[in-house]
Amino acid sequence: MPRSIATNTRVDLDDLLAFVRPRHRFILITRRADGRPQASPVTGGVDDSGRLVISTYPERAKTRNARRDPQVSVVVLSDEWNDAWVQVDGTAEVLDVPEALDAFVEYFRNISGEHPDWDEYRQAMLDQGKSIIRIAPTSWGPVATGGFPARLAQD
Repeated sequence: MPRSIATNTRVDLDDLLAFVRPRHRFILITRRADGRPQASPVTGGVDDSGRLVISTYPERAKTRNARRDPQVSVVVLSDEWNDAWVQVDGTAEVLDVPEALDAFVEYFRNISGEHPDWDEYRQAMLDQGKSIIRIAPTSWGPVATGGFPARLAQD
């Protein structure tokens, strides 16, 4: 059986966002106050303005870290473990309810489609005291897949 060859495909912003949109498994990397990385597995999406968006709570470490230091990274994973992934670096903005309610509606629509009761959804976000992290991409690596270096591939 031939070995799979690792790939690295450079993409522009439009192609990056097209890659990220159907993928919702992210690892958000923020910096703790002492500079060490904080990695958080999260569910995310892309908003209408091309920002990566993550729903969270204000008391979570990732939220506090992003408020203090908005330079963050996100690893976007495919559903299959050995499928393509990309790291996106960007500038985070944290919004809290009630100001974030429209952002939450956009978040939900872009990930799951229409909600059966938007008033109920908005109230749930208010009741839970949610926050949303929006990340404007500033740089990104190639879309990559794992595998062997080409020099080790067998025909």
